[in-house]
Amino acid sequence: MRDLIAKQNFTDEELKTFKNNSSWSCDTFVIMPDVSEEEATILSKNSDRVEYDAQPLMYYPKKTYGPNEKLKLGNVTIGQVEETYEHIGSSPYWCWGYEEGINVHGVAIGNEAIFTKDVAEKMQAVKDGENVEYGIIGMEFIRLGLERAKSAREAVNVITSLLAEYGQFSSGNPAVQPEDGAYDNSFIIADKDESYVLETVGKHFMAKRISKGTKAISNEPSIRTEWDLASDGIIDYAIEKRWWKEERRSEFDFAKAFLDFEKPLQLSHIRVQRMKQLLKEGLDNNQGRIGLPWSRRIMRDHYEDTFLEGPYMNAALPDFLTVCMHHSPAEFTWGNTASSSQFILPKEKDRFPVMWWLAGVPCTGVYIPFYPEAGPINPILSKAGAYGKHAMAPQDAEIDTYKDDSFWWIMRDLLETAKGDAYGGKFNIRQPIIREVYNDLERKWLLEAKIIEEKAMNLKRENGEGYKQVLSEFTNKCVTEALKTTKKLKTIIQEV
Repeated sequence: MRDLIAKQNFTDEELKTFKNNSSWSCDTFVIMPDVSEEEATILSKNSDRVEYDAQPLMYYPKKTYGPNEKLKLGNVTIGQVEETYEHIGSSPYWCWGYEEGINVHGVAIGNEAIFTKDVAEKMQAVKDGENVEYGIIGMEFIRLGLERAKSAREAVNVITSLLAEYGQFSSGNPAVQPEDGAYDNSFIIADKDESYVLETVGKHFMAKRISKGTKAISNEPSIRTEWDLASDGIIDYAIEKRWWKEERRSEFDFAKAFLDFEKPLQLSHIRVQRMKQLLKEGLDNNQGRIGLPWSRRIMRDHYEDTFLEGPYMNAALPDFLTVCMHHSPAEFTWGNTASSSQFILPKEKDRFPVMWWLAGVPCTGVYIPFYPEAGPINPILSKAGAYGKHAMAPQDAEIDTYKDDSFWWIMRDLLETAKGDAYGGKFNIRQPIIREVYNDLERKWLLEAKIIEEKAMNLKRENGEGYKQVLSEFTNKCVTEALKTTKKLKTIIQEV
């Protein structure tokens, strides 16, 4: 295992091994109010990133802009809107955008990399010396949707209109050129009433509305022959490219037409099927309802209760790609889960949308509540490591390494301590200790959150601004407890 905690400088050969990884993984699912214990929409995502890709949590207030202002993104500059909404998002250290996030109106978005024939064609064109225009990065679409939309449907419109104008060809990996790390995007966009699976190919898209039940996606297109929205000419585009036959127009299958079959589906299909299995199990075992605890169990899954019985040695030495992802010394996984988030989007107008955010790998981390309405967050949450937090094109970024004033790196350090060595020699002993302590914290915070939210709701009904302070103080208390507990845990597990 490459030492990102103690080491700050790397040789060219070491840097090359970092940069050889492609964007293989992320996992996202949504639980609609009709099957949710909270009677709210629950959107969950594990963001899997290369092992040095720190992911701070960022907060931005509502902001207004003058006419003709511009917004510089990683690869392109676009027109700014008159007003952007208050929001929170989990943001890779180099990126303007988010892996997942939520705004004050209760819109939440997470995305997945998908690998299409269109991407493969563009990557080859660049390698052949042709000029291919770079576009908006998938993570930037997420933040743009949150800044500009008051509903899931409106966010679909925001993203697809920008997609049609600017495209999306880009790497999503720091220190990697687009021709080596490009992908198209699949999103789940949710609010209190409905969700959309939005899947893209180049400048085109299809979307399917989700109004009940559950839906899980991973790194493969999920839309086949049924959809609710589509870009003009998408079927014509597939036929023109000879990816679909004219005589089969009426049978059009989005995934079959656009999927790049030279990318191994085993990397994504097993994980999406596992999420579906666990979602069904959760419904079957709890009278048709799923709550946050079971959702978190899904996010922490390594196939332990399947015929595989989990990884052969330990979860930190993976044999296959799991929902809770760990870097493999054999380099067949491309990194770790860098953040995990769960968004609760209540149907009642006076309840508060909340983002439960976990920095790092879910099985050694703890979910902390954040409320978009509560205002600024603790600065330690928004710090990256030694390289710092930036907004740039991914190919221009350098590798980030440990710094002790970054919450994300503090949690990453706990993971490395739990492993004991590059092969997780101590993980089976140390990880259960971490899990027991953090599980107690999470249960406590869930109970406290109900009380705090009720108090804040009463204040808000009285038209007082004090409710924001109540929510903010609760979040800050949880952050402080998480830091103290993590420090104590590191000392405890080093002794076993």
